[in-house]
Amino acid sequence: MADELLDVVTDDDIVIAQEMRSIVHRLGLKHRGVHVFLVTLDGHLLVQQRSRHRDTFPLALDCSVSEHVKAGEDYQQAADRGLAEELGIRGAHTHALVKFNMAYGLNDFEICLLYEGIVNPAQVRFGPSEVESIAYYHLEELDKLIQGGEVVFSGWFVQLIQWYLDKPTQMDVLETYPHTPILRSTGI
Repeated sequence: MADELLDVVTDDDIVIAQEMRSIVHRLGLKHRGVHVFLVTLDGHLLVQQRSRHRDTFPLALDCSVSEHVKAGEDYQQAADRGLAEELGIRGAHTHALVKFNMAYGLNDFEICLLYEGIVNPAQVRFGPSEVESIAYYHLEELDKLIQGGEVVFSGWFVQLIQWYLDKPTQMDVLETYPHTPILRSTGI
């Protein structure tokens, strides 16, 4: 993966510096990220299999989109960029569900927002440099796959699914937003 400039933030999410991604991860500097859950009208979550060329969790199942927030971007801009780069989707209507703090791995500390929106599968055009494949799952299917332990998931995706299912997580929730998650509101 190409290096990118990221904002370094405090525990209160205040930008205090900018540094290259490789240095941020090497030194364990707190930075920002976003995730997007895209849901079909019939209640399936779009799940990507990360590209084999990714430096973390290659070929693992992941959120519809997972992105670092680049220096100077806000969370929504990063989510929109990720949707365009990873899935070829532009102009999607997403809303924030939760802002949280979490350790993503050794020296990888992020403050992140999880967004959610509706997806029309016919509009998805994933980029093979970042996404190996996509599939659509009901939440219960994902929970069973996670519990079965035979399928590789990115660690953060497991935590986000756990949060979505109201199960204990390693996420330190900073703020929730006044939207009922789509899969919860449909009873699916």
